[in-house]
Amino acid sequence: MRLRTTSTQRTYRYVRLAIVGATVFLAISVGLELGGGGDLASVSASYYTSAGPVFVGALSAIALALLALSGRSLEQGLLDIAAVLLLVVTFVPTTLDCVAVGASCVPPEVRPTVVNNAVSVASIVVVGTVAAGILARTQGTATRGVAWTIAVIATLVVGGALWAVAAPESFLAAAHTVAAVAFFSLIAVVAAIAAWRPHRSGVGVAYAVVAAAMVLTLILLAVGMLVGLENAGFPVVLVGESVALVLFAVFWIVQTVELWNDPDPTLRANRE
Repeated sequence: MRLRTTSTQRTYRYVRLAIVGATVFLAISVGLELGGGGDLASVSASYYTSAGPVFVGALSAIALALLALSGRSLEQGLLDIAAVLLLVVTFVPTTLDCVAVGASCVPPEVRPTVVNNAVSVASIVVVGTVAAGILARTQGTATRGVAWTIAVIATLVVGGALWAVAAPESFLAAAHTVAAVAFFSLIAVVAAIAAWRPHRSGVGVAYAVVAAAMVLTLILLAVGMLVGLENAGFPVVLVGESVALVLFAVFWIVQTVELWNDPDPTLRANRE
């Protein structure tokens, strides 16, 4: 006999599957670019290639899905912050080798697009944060955790705006990398928290492996860049980002399987 599901349950299933699907979507596009002879130093560099629209679309979809997963748990607060960071990764591109200036930079012809997109993202995040606060208040779901999440996101927006205005060159040179490292670090923390919590099934080990592998990947990526593996011809950033994206997808596959039959799967908010 088939068990009937609630609309909320189906929605959570589809949102999590959408995160995995968007990650695969990006992987296929980047793979086609590489297979067609494209010279990519990183996954993020696909922003400037024929895979650019998929890069922007896939990461935007993932960010929206992360925000759509409601709940009042610590994990959800961290994922909300991660979603905002992912928007920075999406719309403030990585730098390229600019021959004209003899250094890495965001090309001048792309900067008007970056400014337009960054202002738009900051504006909608501010609107969304205010709306989230109002909804939490009116729905009776306002907690200290929700307040802290809103405060952190507001701080990120204000801090990012001040950075961009006060030191635009520095912002363009580093914002993407800072946001990307912070995003994957938060995913590692979320996976570690998930591993620590009790489970009905033996998925805690899977979460722990993802968390440890994510941290190890970030460390090896940093070490590889410091010792100059990129200069030796090894695409350390491309490999590191690719591994991190695979681990990100694995995390969501594991959580989708674990919470598939939960009647109200709100990231454990109702379990404790």
